[in-house]
Amino acid sequence: MSPIRSARIAALASAMLATTLTGCGIGGEPQDTSPIVIAADLELSGASAPIGKVYQRALELKVDQMNASGALGGRKIELNVKDNRSDAAESLRNINDFSGDSRVSAVIMGGCNECAVGAARTINDKRIPTIALASAGAVTEPVDQRRYVFKLAPNAVDSAAALTAELTRRQIRKVAVLHSADGYGQEGLAALRREFGKTTLRLVAAESVRTTDTEVSAQIGDLIEKKPQALILWTPPEQATLAATTARQAKFGGSLFFDASAAGDLFLGPSARSTEQATLIFTQTMVIDDVIATTPAKAARRQWFQDYTARWGGYNGFSSFAADAVQLIADAEQRAGGKSGEVDRDALREVLETSQLDGLSGPIRMTPDNHSGLMPQALTTLVARGGRWRLAG
Repeated sequence: MSPIRSARIAALASAMLATTLTGCGIGGEPQDTSPIVIAADLELSGASAPIGKVYQRALELKVDQMNASGALGGRKIELNVKDNRSDAAESLRNINDFSGDSRVSAVIMGGCNECAVGAARTINDKRIPTIALASAGAVTEPVDQRRYVFKLAPNAVDSAAALTAELTRRQIRKVAVLHSADGYGQEGLAALRREFGKTTLRLVAAESVRTTDTEVSAQIGDLIEKKPQALILWTPPEQATLAATTARQAKFGGSLFFDASAAGDLFLGPSARSTEQATLIFTQTMVIDDVIATTPAKAARRQWFQDYTARWGGYNGFSSFAADAVQLIADAEQRAGGKSGEVDRDALREVLETSQLDGLSGPIRMTPDNHSGLMPQALTTLVARGGRWRLAG
């Protein structure tokens, strides 16, 4: 046999071997190259559009990062986003559409508490694993009626405990609260009352506002009339900054405290003067550029902060929850196994229910009895200083 022909046969054999190896995994099984389809129901228009767009940006960035990393082998994540227009009825229609698409592995819902709570029964009936980024406890409780629903957001009880500890440390005794009139706001007020009851703190007044209100002067006036030493703002970010400005304009000289739901952009913009020295309970990732990256998890959070800032020109604290939701679903899909190209939602749900992740938001632990994964240790105390949030201390 001529040397040239031998070389050609060897080259052909090598090419065939390479093709075989590329198309097979361990044990000769074909490599799974089917997409992991994650659907997202977000508030991209309407009253909650600002936070919905934050989540969309975070989802897109995280999906791009995971697809580029090759961590999923031959698989890629596909994102299917629908706008719920900040409306619970529209959100429910989206969930029905997603559940009817056999390619969809799981759903990520935005920060709308009413949307997640209103869709819980349908999610359970349709058996489609869903991670909501809403804060209300009713999103995942009672667990026996929310088997397919999970949550990634600060919990009211944890936020109330952290606020109470900080108020006590600063020897504040008289406190007033402005809270949202929705389920999460009511839950927060109840949690604060319970925590205050364990201390010498006294709640001198509480007022509520609808999440769509753009005027809070009457409520703020009633609260500061009681002469509290501190004012807790337990509302969405835009209302919290409005309330802080209104309070300062009314000559309130006490301390301002923000619940985690009031977190938003890193930089405080026009409200910087009114919020200077305000206290916020939130995750460390919001100010990770203030933290020395001494662990792989902290290094990952810093990288996320930098990547998000580089792509979008600023940072929003809630972005990390959306990114962690993608990671949890992708990890669960890989662990759930199943036949190539087929979606096993029941297996995915079972894996999600015992997931553990040292995430971008902090430590996350899901259990069969607790579908709200963010651990209390994820929350820390931040302070507004020089027009942005900083790590306290």
